Amino acid sequence: MGKNLSLVTSSLLLLLASTSVGRVFDVKSYGGQPNADITQALMKAWKAACTIAGSKVVISVGTYKLGSVTLLGPCKGAIEFNLQGTLQAPSDVASFNGKDFWVSFQRIDSLTVSGGGVFDGKGQMAWQKNDCGEKYNNKILPTNIKFDFVTNSIVHDIQSKDSKFFHINLLGCKNLQIQHVTVTAPEDSPNTEGIHIGRSSKITITNANIGTGDDCISIGDGTQDVTANQVTCGPGHGINVGSLGKYQNEQPVSGIRVIGGTLSNTKNGVRIKTWPSSPPGIASDMHFENIIMNNVANPILIDQDYCPNNQCANQSPSKVKISNVSFKNIRGTSSTKEAVKLICSNIVPCQEVVVVDIDLIYKGAGGSATSTCVNVKPTITGKQNPPACTIKQ
Repeated sequence: MGKNLSLVTSSLLLLLASTSVGRVFDVKSYGGQPNADITQALMKAWKAACTIAGSKVVISVGTYKLGSVTLLGPCKGAIEFNLQGTLQAPSDVASFNGKDFWVSFQRIDSLTVSGGGVFDGKGQMAWQKNDCGEKYNNKILPTNIKFDFVTNSIVHDIQSKDSKFFHINLLGCKNLQIQHVTVTAPEDSPNTEGIHIGRSSKITITNANIGTGDDCISIGDGTQDVTANQVTCGPGHGINVGSLGKYQNEQPVSGIRVIGGTLSNTKNGVRIKTWPSSPPGIASDMHFENIIMNNVANPILIDQDYCPNNQCANQSPSKVKISNVSFKNIRGTSSTKEAVKLICSNIVPCQEVVVVDIDLIYKGAGGSATSTCVNVKPTITGKQNPPACTIKQ
């Protein structure tokens, strides 16, 4: 399996490397200049590059203003978006005319996004107006970078900064690698999730550094085969599967692996969350291992009673079935006394949950760390600090 995966990765990189032999389309050749709006220049450069296999769109060093753009495929072949400078979004949400994105890559095969540059979403004004967490009736806000139906592609060495809403959003993507990306937004910026993955498969996130006001990584319904390796997270709300079960006809989630990495000063650690009163659903084959927690609230959490801001009128149990989950070699410090919480549904209790080698220290008032299990009987081996598993019924 490892050898086959290596061959697939090597083939993908060779395919994407072929972009270097094609033509270069610099936005400056289409009238784009630093400290000016390059929206039209970029769209012209992209349209021209898309007609030639192995082409590269270049935005060189400098600061540029950019309105909402859709960079649409399919293209003739592999294509690279090479951002060396800094792109600045409009500060005023009204200028997006209701669009839910700033830069959107759509329906492209063999895309590379690279260059070391910055997508600066200028989100400060939007955050002041974003009451999503309070009333849940907020207007649409633009995501910094969207990848819709992008396949066999790689995103590496870019930075997303101060998005008005989510930073990087994947929908319907397959075989996409994200490497060495940096995501930054203040801790108090609402709904600025780092990387959200929905209805996508074969996604790898490696050596990402994410600090935001919401989840560092969130995994939505219909997502399969995601590996997050050596992610640094904080501030933020942790690494999350879910929330699941809020809507009808959600698709199963499976094959999620979070390996290595460090979470610091986050509101949660690794978490699986589902709504009460949910339609039936499935979340399985989810594994979290070799993770360091530094002053993290709720370092290990399954929450099948997730209901922020009392939005749930009917508190019947969740019907999302959680199974085949493991938490292994997770260590560090908890900022809350209840360091391990496995709160499952009494209609569909969690099955095949494994907890191995946990060492989480709590130094606050009220004694040492504790753990709680509800509607789950995990298999427990190795070191267990806190002792596992205090049963609440």
